[in-house]
Amino acid sequence: MPTAGLCTAATAVAATAGRRAEAAERARELDPAVLEEIVRAGFARHFVPAAAGGTAGSFTELVEAVQVIAEECPASSWCASLIASIARMAGAFLPEEGQARIWAAGPDTVLVGSVTPFGTARPAAGGWLVAGRWPYISGVAHSDWALMCGLVESGTASEARLFALPRSAYRIEDTWHSVGMAATGSNTLVLDEVFVPEHLSFDRADLFAGRTGEAWGGVAAACHRAPLQAVNGLMFAAPAVGAALGMVRTFSVYFAEKAGHAPQLPGTTGVQGVRGSAEQALARSAGEVDAARLLLERAARLADEGAATHPLDTTRNLRDCALAVDLSVTAVDRLFRQSGTRGQAVSGSMQRLWRDVTAISTHVALQFEPAARGWVDQVLKA
Repeated sequence: MPTAGLCTAATAVAATAGRRAEAAERARELDPAVLEEIVRAGFARHFVPAAAGGTAGSFTELVEAVQVIAEECPASSWCASLIASIARMAGAFLPEEGQARIWAAGPDTVLVGSVTPFGTARPAAGGWLVAGRWPYISGVAHSDWALMCGLVESGTASEARLFALPRSAYRIEDTWHSVGMAATGSNTLVLDEVFVPEHLSFDRADLFAGRTGEAWGGVAAACHRAPLQAVNGLMFAAPAVGAALGMVRTFSVYFAEKAGHAPQLPGTTGVQGVRGSAEQALARSAGEVDAARLLLERAARLADEGAATHPLDTTRNLRDCALAVDLSVTAVDRLFRQSGTRGQAVSGSMQRLWRDVTAISTHVALQFEPAARGWVDQVLKA
């Protein structure tokens, strides 16, 4: 069981993840020791209902904790964030019987998943027969359960549903070969047709709208009532912003060392010879990352307060998450260009942080154009 708050516990996770980041990247997999610390810290149980032994915690605390890990290893923080996120979905929307099965052994079950309907489902007595191939399932090798989306064909219409599957039901194919976020182990989950009972499934439309089933016989916690669009970006943006914080910190150390050992030029005092564009790059990038953090803090606070259920706030949250990642990419790019040959060293963290932030920015949930369009549409309706 976790013995400290999530943010405090994340510091220990970050230390281990940082030491093992290079090896994990070579292995193309989340380090098992890091996964153990992620679970011990409380990420798996963070959004699990209190009745199941979980924390039913806040988005604010999760975002802060994910950023702490991301400063050292964005890939590890990504897995921690998504493990918490998928558990939130199961905890908010699965029927009580299904939740009881998933957390029968306690609240630290590791869930992975996808809300993209790559699978198909056929109605059967008491449930569905589900099959499919889902690529890019981060941390899947360490999963106990998976929550996967498939289309149920019903007459002329199709309905997207989420299906909870125990580890024994699916297999994994080694398909993850990425230049960035390599250590997430985002391989392909393969499901040959298996039966999924009704109590292990729910309508994806409820997840998108935040229509919780008031599981476990009580009023749903605030973390369970948030529409997916209002909080989904937080889960993906926090690792990018945390990585950008790590880049600012790492570059600051590099710049201080370079300035301290720079030869004094005629007519200058001390470090003037190496300042110029480098100090401007550091100051501007640090400011951009601070702005990105503030955007995520507000989005998380709105979700925690329940305000993000309004369409305008929901779309603003998504806009702000996409913008925070854009700011992070710009900041990291600028510092990487200033880091010179040292920044490109494979034994250093700057090139890895640069690649990981760039890779995160390509995620479909973080694209600014559709986020901006959705927010503007709500502004025009107001």
